Amino acid sequence: MGQPPKDIQLRARIDEAVAKGTYFNCASIAPNRSEFIIDFGRIVPNSSEVKILARVLTTPLVVKQLHRALGQNIEQYEKKFGDIAGDEDGLKRVGF
Repeated sequence: MGQPPKDIQLRARIDEAVAKGTYFNCASIAPNRSEFIIDFGRIVPNSSEVKILARVLTTPLVVKQLHRALGQNIEQYEKKFGDIAGDEDGLKRVGF
């Protein structure tokens, strides 16, 4: 029989411009059979326009792993800082 695959140690590298980050306050998710398309945008007060700042295309597996990781991090955050306010009505679609 073949040998089991060895664990690979990955190192993340981030460019300076990317490391500064981009603020967004809304997101839209559009799945199809083979991928998820996630648009991140910003809505400013007194405007009906959403400016899309980034688009991420990824696989269903990565989205599922991200979902799990976000859930764990939100749980840890709320244990440390309390419940996140503003989610009383659950998820709402902004409509862009």
